[in-house]
Parts: sequence; C-alpha cells; structure tokens
Amino acid sequence: MQSTYPNFEVIAINDGSSDDTGKKLVELLKIYPRLRVAQLVENQGKSTALNTGLLLAKGNILVCIDGDALLDPHAIDWFVSRFLEDGKLGAITGNPRIRNRSTLLGKIQVGEFSSIVGMIKRTQSLYGKLFTVSGAICAFRKVTVIEAGLWNPRAMTDDVDLTLRLQTKGWDVGFEPSALCWILMPEKLLGLWRQRVRWSEGGALATMGVTRQLFRAKSLPLTLIWSNFFISTLWAFCIIIWFSLINLNDLLKGDTNQALQNFVPHWWGTILASTYLLQSAIGLFLDSRYEKGILKSFGWIIWYPLAYWCIQTCSCAVGVGKALLRKSNAKGTWISPDRGLR
Repeated sequence: MQSTYPNFEVIAINDGSSDDTGKKLVELLKIYPRLRVAQLVENQGKSTALNTGLLLAKGNILVCIDGDALLDPHAIDWFVSRFLEDGKLGAITGNPRIRNRSTLLGKIQVGEFSSIVGMIKRTQSLYGKLFTVSGAICAFRKVTVIEAGLWNPRAMTDDVDLTLRLQTKGWDVGFEPSALCWILMPEKLLGLWRQRVRWSEGGALATMGVTRQLFRAKSLPLTLIWSNFFISTLWAFCIIIWFSLINLNDLLKGDTNQALQNFVPHWWGTILASTYLLQSAIGLFLDSRYEKGILKSFGWIIWYPLAYWCIQTCSCAVGVGKALLRKSNAKGTWISPDRGLR
C-alpha cells in the first residue's frame, strides 16, 4: 500500500489457509479501499490462486509477489516503465533480496541471490530470454499470460513453467534489478533441502513439458537455455556417480584415509571455488547499487562452495528423479516451506 505508482489495486488470494489468514484479510478490507480479497475454500496451489487473481484484476499489468514478500515502494514504477519502453516484453523479473539473516544459511543466501541468481538473470537477459522469472517478484502483461494458457495448476514451480511457455509464443522476458522485493528464505538445512528439491522437480517438469514447443519456436536463445539446464542436470548425476564410485572403491580396499582425502578440494576444486568467489564479488558489487552494505556479505559466502554445491547437486538429482516418477494428473500443491527462524 506504500507503492508510489498512482493507479494500482491489491488482490490477496487466501488459498485455503488453515490459520486465521482469511479473517485478518477481511479486517484489512476496512482499512485499505484498494484491497480486494479472494477466499478459496480449499488449497489448490499457487497457480490456481494466480489464475483467480488474473480473472479479478482490472489492470493490464500483473505484478505478482508471494504472501510473505515485502514489495519496494518503487517496484511497480520500474516494471511499468520497462513495459512502456519495450512492446516485445511479456514478463519482467524483479530483484529479490533476503531479509532474514539470523543464521549462516541466511547470510550465505544473500550472496547466492547476487552472485548466482542475479548474475544468471543479467547474463540471460542480454539476449532477451530467461529460464525463469523470480516467482516472489515478477510482472506480466495480462494478455501474454492469457496467450500462454494461464498458469498451469499441475506445475510445481509456476514461475519456470509460465516463463518458458510464454517465450515459446515469441515474447521476451527481461530483468529489472531496480524492482526490489524483500523475501524470507529457509534458514534450516531440512527446509532448504525441501525447497531446492521442489525447485529442481518443478524446473525439470517445466523444461520437459515445453521441449516440443521450444524446438518448434526455433529460437536459438531458448535452445541455449534448454541445453544449459540439460547439461547442468547431467553434470549433477555424473558428479554423484563418480564421487560415489571412487569412495566405494577406496572403502572396499580398506583405504579409509584416501576416502576422507576425496572430500578435500584439490587444485581443480580450488580453481573452481576461486572462480566462484570472483563471480560473487562482481555480483555483490553490482547489487551494492540497490542494497547498501551488501558487500559485507562477501565474508560469509566463502562457505557456499563447501556446503551449497553439495546440497544443490544432490537436490537436483532427487528433484529430477521425482519429476520423472510424478503422475501426470498430480496437482502442484505443497506444504508451506520453512521461512527462517522466528
């Protein structure tokens, strides 16, 4: 409600919450005349909730955020400006920032969103195509969502699924780093694991589902994005198989010392970690324009290669496996994830 853009409405969708969310939203209606509330009787998933919001929306531009996200007051201005500048833009991803930083995992994710997520989006946006918008903060032309067939109720990751389908229709997707949104992220290992497995499962489902349309579109940038996902997934499986085999071989020989040595980075691991740290420094420097004091996070992200790469690799393999075994008629619903320590 603090947004500076002059003409907007807020549509809150209560997707069958089991707590008192619905009651609180009704109370807020008395305070904010711009607020409209949709009360869904049972939980049907984020995609169905977003489709409900689209049907209720009066405007031509949809700005979507998660229920626990805090939108920057100027974010809508930046989105609308980009849409007015480029008529080929069908969607824009914003710049999510981590607001819970009470643990090491929380601090590491601050660097991750700048050095990994932000750098990927900056690179992909150079040729006008992205693997996904950030579901926590993104904007769409309403007509492009309708043209793409709305959000898919069976999608585990609604943002990846719609982004890819929208681009096969010929629309571009951009990145606007000035459109900020403050989000909560898991700060416990189990919560982080569950989130990343769901992301991997949803990404695999969306990529496999759009493969035929993607190649029909004959778009080189989209083909590069598809290839990048395929190669990254293949790399994860190869790393797990290779690492398991060499450790199993050493253990069968009774050489436990060598098995332990396999966990120590060698010269190639050191080069890879150094490259990541350089990339992280660049990413944090670029984002320091939008968030003051973020450069202080560099001291924490040195732990990223040690812990996060293992989590990401294993969650990728598990997520892809679940995607391959998932029933075609399964709904894209899930239990609300860990959102950090209270």
